[in-house]
Amino acid sequence: MKWQNGTRENPVSCREKDRGKFEITTRDGQARLGRLHTTHGIVDTPCLLPVINPNIRTIEPREMWDKYGIQALITNSYVIWKHDKLKDEAIKNGVHSLLDYPGMIMTDSGTFQSYVYGDVEVGVEEIVQFQKDIGVDVATMLDVFTRPDMKFSEVESAVMETLDRGQISIDTSKDVMLNGPIQGGLFSDLRALSAKEMSKLDFSVHPIGGIVPIMEQQKYKDLAKIMLACKSNLAPNRPVHMFGCGHPMLFPMLIAMGADLFDSAAYVLFARDGRLLTPWGTEKIADIEEWPILMPSITHFSPSDVRKMNKEERTILLSKYNLEVTLQEMSRCRQAVRDGTIWRLAERRSHEHPALREAFLWLTTNPSKMKMQPLILDEISASKETGKEKGRWEENWDWLVNSQLTPRGGGESWGGNDTLNRPHIDMAKRKILSRWLSRKSGDVILFHGTSAPWRDKIGDLVERICWLDYELFIQTPIGIVPWGLEDLNPWAHIEGPSWLWNSKPDFNKVQNELEQYGIHNRKVIPVDISDTEDLHKRVFELLGIEPTERNPDDKKRSQIVDKLCVLCNVKQSEAISMCKDATFVMSRTGRIRNMFDSEGEHLFSPRLAEGGISLTVNGARKLHQLRKEKIPQGFSSGKLINHVGKGPAWIVVDDDAAPFVKDGRNVMHGFVIACDEWTRPGETVLVVNSSGELLAIGRSQSTPEEFATFTKGIAVKVREGCP
Repeated sequence: MKWQNGTRENPVSCREKDRGKFEITTRDGQARLGRLHTTHGIVDTPCLLPVINPNIRTIEPREMWDKYGIQALITNSYVIWKHDKLKDEAIKNGVHSLLDYPGMIMTDSGTFQSYVYGDVEVGVEEIVQFQKDIGVDVATMLDVFTRPDMKFSEVESAVMETLDRGQISIDTSKDVMLNGPIQGGLFSDLRALSAKEMSKLDFSVHPIGGIVPIMEQQKYKDLAKIMLACKSNLAPNRPVHMFGCGHPMLFPMLIAMGADLFDSAAYVLFARDGRLLTPWGTEKIADIEEWPILMPSITHFSPSDVRKMNKEERTILLSKYNLEVTLQEMSRCRQAVRDGTIWRLAERRSHEHPALREAFLWLTTNPSKMKMQPLILDEISASKETGKEKGRWEENWDWLVNSQLTPRGGGESWGGNDTLNRPHIDMAKRKILSRWLSRKSGDVILFHGTSAPWRDKIGDLVERICWLDYELFIQTPIGIVPWGLEDLNPWAHIEGPSWLWNSKPDFNKVQNELEQYGIHNRKVIPVDISDTEDLHKRVFELLGIEPTERNPDDKKRSQIVDKLCVLCNVKQSEAISMCKDATFVMSRTGRIRNMFDSEGEHLFSPRLAEGGISLTVNGARKLHQLRKEKIPQGFSSGKLINHVGKGPAWIVVDDDAAPFVKDGRNVMHGFVIACDEWTRPGETVLVVNSSGELLAIGRSQSTPEEFATFTKGIAVKVREGCP
């Protein structure tokens, strides 16, 4: 929403039947753009809820709405309840009138005050009833705060007490949306327990509580652990709110892990101390002569001018500056989710602060259950989990990886070793390593020395040797890839310095990768293709064979077979059978546009942008007929390796929705009744009715857990109905 001068129209209430619902509109792994439906408007997430102290309004809530377009804010119901004047006005006219703010208002319950000042004087039911009486959009139950220095028994008791209060609070709130905070201190098992049990109750939003002292101590690694333990165990159809988190430096990492809402008074608190928020940390107004970031609020002032102001004027100006910087970083994160680059933004931000770097490296260091402790040689090995928690996080990392979209469009920017640990690259490797099978028994030819597009440089050579008994691979900066997938992202579109392609093969590493592909004890023949002069002659001499004729159709069939296996989960023998005697329509650049089977039916169309493959109606019917698995029941999620060759995942829809889907309409959440365990976001799926009859081809937008819980938004984007 753009910033502006003047007034802004009040928000429009959501439909009554949608109130409290949350939908995903765009995703990048676990990061998501969403819409939270409330009485005072539909809130676009992720977003910041500025904290408003009803007694001290440094920036007026009305200005936040009119000027900055802030759709939601948070204030403290306990503070209002405790002050008679505020309480009387709020009960009489409502909290929106009290604050003069038309958007969504969330209220805290006093839990944080109990942490700062000691026990609060209000009861569990009383504070929820009060929030309901003053007309808040999202109320908060009175949970029990857990500090990082508390013992396990103390934290466990607080978690259980919060759970006991949950149903009472829901019963009291009735039709008011309610926050169900997740506590657990630094104990991951208790965080997971809290998340699972609170998800069973009818809350609308789940704040992650007890994190303010952790952030104050800059223990960002602990913050990442808390987020991962909580988010991976929470119901995915509810927004996750980072209670008290408002420093923009933390936004990219937490949004990449699935955070939706943030709140903080940092914009004011830091301003009072003359501190400036930035995406890389904090600056002091006393130490600078130039603004770290130019913002509208300080256009006509230099840091020197601000230092000369009285404290009240300075606090107001710097509060606006901090708020603008915070909103800008939130906007940058939202765009990164749209662009599919939120993880790269988190990478860059991790280099801005040592504690944040430690957290990010821990998060991206692939967890292992190996008993041997790591030998610390560099920052990666130093980040591996040790001690009793070693191997504890493997399932949580899988949860993060399984939500990734791949293949995806656009280039893959090289970011050093961090590149190798990006979750969507991990997901791409898991697909290829679990679904690709070697069809040759001879030596491995490893092409290296240059970047893509490889078909332009050695396509003719490959057509002359692909039909021989050699397995062809290409070396890339993120690992070797079979020739049949040479145009598949991310391997085919890595953007980085030229030296990335100049390194010679590390044969120990290559052998390890080949073993992951299921290729053992074969000779590796390296072929440097950085210089293509006399390349054909050199290769044939190296192989000790006479020059051969071109066999372009064999190369094309091989590519389609590999893509069907890896991207559509087709059994290799069935893919080979479908491609036998196939014919092709080629693009002007020599790439396959369409594949026709031996009977002349158009089955598949490779996507030129990212190297994927699309099914036609005829192709979908062929794959539907090959299905041997039963119609799925429920929404279980399984590992890819356990379902190799079972075909594209099936999404089963309610029979009432079947006619619309068959006509080409998208599948909406709430109408999906089952899906296969290997369903992943972004993959091609077949939509069927309860009897297993094919209705449409589409691309899944969700994980099985999301299909099971969401009731709003698009579940499958239908490419074409199957009449």
